Amino acid sequence: MSLLKISGTKIVDEKGEEVILRGAGLGGWMNMENFISGYPGCEYQIRAALAETIGTEKSEFFFDKFLEYFFQESDAKFFSSLGLNCIRLPFNYRHFEDDMNPRVLKQSGFKHLDRVIDLCAQYNIYTILDLHTAPGGQNTDWHSDHGGHIANCKFWNHKDFQDRTIWLWEELAAHYKGNKWIAGYNPLNEPTDPYHIRVIAFYDRVYTAIRAVDSEHAIFFDGNTFASDFSHFGNSHKKWENTAYSIHDYSTFGFPAAPEDYIGAESQQRRLRRSYEKKREWMDARGLCVWNGEWGPVYARQQYEGEATEKINEIRYHVLKDQLSIYNKDRLSWSIWLYKDIGFQGMVYVSTKSAYMTKFAEFLAKKHRLAVDAWGADISAVQHVYQPLTNHVLEEISEQFRDLYPAPVWKLSDRVGRLARNILVAEFLVKEWAAHFVGMDETQLDELAKSFLYEECEKREGLNKILTDNATLVKEG
Repeated sequence: MSLLKISGTKIVDEKGEEVILRGAGLGGWMNMENFISGYPGCEYQIRAALAETIGTEKSEFFFDKFLEYFFQESDAKFFSSLGLNCIRLPFNYRHFEDDMNPRVLKQSGFKHLDRVIDLCAQYNIYTILDLHTAPGGQNTDWHSDHGGHIANCKFWNHKDFQDRTIWLWEELAAHYKGNKWIAGYNPLNEPTDPYHIRVIAFYDRVYTAIRAVDSEHAIFFDGNTFASDFSHFGNSHKKWENTAYSIHDYSTFGFPAAPEDYIGAESQQRRLRRSYEKKREWMDARGLCVWNGEWGPVYARQQYEGEATEKINEIRYHVLKDQLSIYNKDRLSWSIWLYKDIGFQGMVYVSTKSAYMTKFAEFLAKKHRLAVDAWGADISAVQHVYQPLTNHVLEEISEQFRDLYPAPVWKLSDRVGRLARNILVAEFLVKEWAAHFVGMDETQLDELAKSFLYEECEKREGLNKILTDNATLVKEG
C-alpha cells in the first residue's frame, strides 16, 4: 500500500515507480442512474415518489438496503480476482447535504462510502472519489440529478452552488486525508460549461480548497463537455500540482446508434484512435498525465434483442479490445463504465430470475420500448412519433441557429429526444415505477434489494475475460 501521486505523465507510488490503474466505476450506487437500476427519470424523482407511495420509513429502508447489498466483500474479492486494482466511486452530494439545510454535513453519507473504501483496501484496490452530482447540476444529463437539459444550468449561474461544492470537498478532504488507499479526488464529473472558462475558475477554487486541507492526494480534473474538451484550459495546469486530467473515451461504435457495424477495419481503428487522441491532445502537448475515467460499450440483452444478442455483443467486444490495444500502447490508466447494473453495461448484472427483475420485467420492457433512458437508447420503436417534431424544428429554424451547446456532442434530434422522451415521458413513468412497491413489507423490500447482491448476480464473462487479459498485459515500472 502506497500513497499515489502524479509525476509528469505518470501515476507513481512513494518509491517513484509507475502504477497503472485499471478498473471500473461503481456507477448506479451512491449516485443512482436510470439505465443502471431500472427506474425512469432522475434519482431525486424516484426517491420522492417512493416516499410518497409507501412512506418515508419504508422508502429509506429500501434505499439503504440497496446501498448495502450493491457492493460487499464478495464484490471486492471478485473484482480483485480479475487483476483489477482501482474502483472509481461516483456519489451524489445529497448523501452529505440537504438542499433545505445547506452546509450542514450529514455524517450518514460516510456510512457506505467508508465501508466500500475499506472493503476495497482489504483486497488491494485503490479508490477514486468522484463527485458525480454537484448542487445545482454541473451538466445536462440525468446523472447530475437536476431534471433539466440546459448546459447553462444552476451550478454555473449561481455562485452559491459552487460555494457549497467547495465546502463539501473541504469536508471530504478532511475526512479522507491520509488514507493511502484513496488514489485521488475527482472533483466534478463531466462538466458542461458553454462558456468554457467558468470551469477553469471553479477548478482553481476547488484545487485551492482541497490543498488547504489535504496536500497529498492526487486530483483528477475532467475536461469540459463531458470530459472531452481541454481546448480552453490554456496554461491553467501550471497552478495545479499533483494533478492528472480525465478524459471519457466512449466510442459510437459501441452503441446501438453506431454509424456502421464495427469489423476492425483500418479506417474504423483510425477513427477510434483519432477520437481518443483529440481528447488528450492538450495534455500530450504539455507532458501531463491522462486518466481515462469512463469508457466502454453497452451490450445487447436476450429479452430485447433475441437471436441477434450474441452477434451484437461480439461486435461490442471487438470495439472493446481495439480500444484497450490503444490504451496499452500508451500505458494508460483507465476505469471502464461500469461494474454492476441490470444487464446493459455491467461486468456483473442482476439476474432476470431475481425478485427485482421479475417484479419489474414488464415495466422495464415498456421503458426500453419507449426509449425513455438517454444512455444507449434504441429509438426504432418510437422514432415515428418524434421525427415529425424534429422535422418541424428543421423546417422552422434556420440552420445557422440549430447548433446549441453541447453540439456537436448533441445533435438536434438528441435535444428533441432529451426533452420529449427522457424528461417528459419519463416524468409520467416515475409514479408507475413507485407503484410496484405498494403493499410490500420490509421483508419483501429487503428481498427486492437483495437482487443486487453479488451472489444473486450473473457475470458478463466475455467482458471480464478481456479485462483480465489486459489487466496485466502492460507491467508497471
